Amino acid sequence: MGTITVNVKNDIEKEFRKVVSVIHGTKKGSLGEAITEAMQKWIYEKKQEKIAEEALKMLEHGFKFGKRLYKDRSELYER
Repeated sequence: MGTITVNVKNDIEKEFRKVVSVIHGTKKGSLGEAITEAMQKWIYEKKQEKIAEEALKMLEHGFKFGKRLYKDRSELYER
């Protein structure tokens, strides 16, 4: 397990601790669990943003699907 020391605004810290105590309780480790959960959510959201950016770049650049191997739709079905 890693240890991170951070500084946050007092009002944010108080609000966060209040919400953590309501959701996770006041047992030992509750604050760490909540911070870990928040960090995981943040990481997930950033990864999704990166995926979306890359997809938009691909759309802007264009995507070649290859050439058609048939001239008419009826060639796809045996009749």
